[in-house]
Amino acid sequence: MTTLIIGNSRTWEMVGDLAALTSDQLRDGGCAAQRLLWFARDGDVLVLPFAPPADYLSYITHLTGTRASSLTTVIPPPGSLGSDILTPDRLADPSFLNDLRGALGNRPPVKILAVYKDFSITRIARTLGAETALPGYPFSAQAGDALVNSKAGFRALAAGAGVPIAPGTVVTRPEQALEAIADLFDQGHSAVVKMEFNGGGLGNEVLSRTDGVVPTGAAQAVVLPDRPALLSYVQRRWERLTAGHAHRLVVEQFFPRSTTSYAEFIVTDEAAQLIGVGDLLMEPRAIGGVLPAQTIDAETRTELLDGAHQLVESLRVLGYRGVVCADAIVTPDKQVLFTETNCRLTGSTHLHLALYGRLVDPEYREKRIFLEHFGWAVPSFTEAVERLAMAGLAYDPTSRTGVVITSNNVDADGTVACCAIAEELQAAEELHRRRGELFVDQSA
Repeated sequence: MTTLIIGNSRTWEMVGDLAALTSDQLRDGGCAAQRLLWFARDGDVLVLPFAPPADYLSYITHLTGTRASSLTTVIPPPGSLGSDILTPDRLADPSFLNDLRGALGNRPPVKILAVYKDFSITRIARTLGAETALPGYPFSAQAGDALVNSKAGFRALAAGAGVPIAPGTVVTRPEQALEAIADLFDQGHSAVVKMEFNGGGLGNEVLSRTDGVVPTGAAQAVVLPDRPALLSYVQRRWERLTAGHAHRLVVEQFFPRSTTSYAEFIVTDEAAQLIGVGDLLMEPRAIGGVLPAQTIDAETRTELLDGAHQLVESLRVLGYRGVVCADAIVTPDKQVLFTETNCRLTGSTHLHLALYGRLVDPEYREKRIFLEHFGWAVPSFTEAVERLAMAGLAYDPTSRTGVVITSNNVDADGTVACCAIAEELQAAEELHRRRGELFVDQSA
């Protein structure tokens, strides 16, 4: 019952033009791909951009109870952008496909799990005669995933489903952008412009007539005090914001001091199963997350889930299958406004399906808080593991509490991501505080 797991953690529809990524961003994408080890079970085959570090592989498989020796990793030859991420040319390499067939014993896998199901993935499924192993293959083979991951397409989908979204519009020409932003300014609002395809807030910019606006969920804030400044901005940034005129641009009202919550689902032919409701921690872009959501009350949670269910059901009817995360902001006056759907494995999926789904058994899951923070600077992954254990902070499978290192980015930026599992939020925060003191000289 082999699952083929493919770590294509950076694609055009996820982060924009891959050739525009810096060497650090490429390496970071490769490190993110290694996180798919959390989903592996005995006998699975993984396609990764480079071999997983032995200490990280051992750490994860020990926690999940997977036999590391039973896993097979297939690494394609380097491509046009090197060996840090799984670019389309690497996934289409004939020698790689031949090696992949051999790793699978010349039999199609029972299931294919990829971060994002673009043409590279559907081609692999077709080549292996495993179309039925890829959830939603007919939809994905017609570029359906690009349709439902588009921030511009999201606004149309949400509007059609009757789901509340921020006031705004989708524009295709610079003069349309100019007027849409000016209209929001004239109403006394700031604006956020969003690239159609990008993630992690990197494709968003907050625009304001005055200084002092914190660009939560965006790469930067830009002050445009008058129309000439706005016109100059649109002229200078239009090519970048539209990926060389290839994509549309979203213009929305920006809501300062809002929080961000999400509902994540797995969509099948029959239904959409809720797998988690959480908060994204912003400073001003995402620095982590908490599960279950702590910033919303019961009424707001119900409103979030009602809208998310409407969105996800629309996606199911379209033909999308797989993980969907519906993000929403909650404004200071408690409006729930949906901002996007991420139809792929997200930065939170491992929390829902591995930590929440495997490390902590059903009897305890509802009694635990999962608080993940990114960016813990450490000398090495092994030293981080050892120091957590020496300090008595490492995850304890008996108490179902402690700190789990979820992602290893040491080779990219010298950091790891950690999830504190505790009975209460305050206890989880205390675990992170103590963890942060272990390498004081290296931590930011």
